Amino acid sequence: MTAFNVVRFRVKPGFEQQFIDHHRTARLGFKGSLGATLIRTGDQTFCIVGEWRSMSSLAAARPEMIGLLDGMRHMLEDLGGGLGVTDPVSGEAVARLRVPKSVAKKKRPARKAKPAKAKRKKR
Repeated sequence: MTAFNVVRFRVKPGFEQQFIDHHRTARLGFKGSLGATLIRTGDQTFCIVGEWRSMSSLAAARPEMIGLLDGMRHMLEDLGGGLGVTDPVSGEAVARLRVPKSVAKKKRPARKAKPAKAKRKKR
């Protein structure tokens, strides 16, 4: 069954772009990973959502994920409450929420027509 992990971060002031760039350039070759998305949730706060083939593939990749985290710990603030610099959760998907076709196919705004190019006269 598909699994997900979600990790919340708070980045130190001035490190936001470096944190984003670190994720953009990371080579995520985790076996069983289906991809991830980094989301800005506030001025200095971010969340990453990873999708996995299974809970066992997610669990097997944890040492590699910790290695990736080690390369950016200096950019992160302690979240408080005994959490440290991350607030991670993970689990198996229990329901897939689908958008009705009528909503998914909602008419897109019309594109502006490009002006026709004038034809050159042959001489």
